[in-house]
Amino acid sequence: MLSERMLKALNEQLNKELFSAYFYLGIAAYFKERNLDGFATWMEAQAEEELGHAMKFYDYIFDRNGRVELERIEKPKQTFESPLKAFEAVYLHEVGVTQSIFKLVALAREENDYATEQFLQWFVEEQVEEEASTKAILDKLKIIGDHPQGLFMLDRELKARTPKLRTLLQGGGQ
Repeated sequence: MLSERMLKALNEQLNKELFSAYFYLGIAAYFKERNLDGFATWMEAQAEEELGHAMKFYDYIFDRNGRVELERIEKPKQTFESPLKAFEAVYLHEVGVTQSIFKLVALAREENDYATEQFLQWFVEEQVEEEASTKAILDKLKIIGDHPQGLFMLDRELKARTPKLRTLLQGGGQ
């Protein structure tokens, strides 16, 4: 059984993960409006992944006989000065999520909640990957600067990551 503190913290993280999905959809809309479909597709896939993370917390809370508390989701930012600024926001967001996961791990250790600490290890590893992948794209955007050719090449590269749910809904991934 989860302590009240741990249950509250897990519910907060569940809601942060839901916000993350919303955050990425907002940025996807920014890129779609600029005809950067590869960037948009990457963000849509990221939104789907974040929703999956939220569902992991959702299921875990119920597995531990907890009660899920869904909160209002804040409106995400949808305007940026440039693709570089958008990815700076993405990277900072992921760093913030990492810190939030680390705080959960610390709380689990403080409470000797070994099951929750074990559950959270997947997220620790996931955040290392999230930060690395967003930082790699951010670094490429810094190199590209204001060169449209580089931006279009990166857009083409990012289009390779497609959202699984959309592919299923369009009948392409059975």
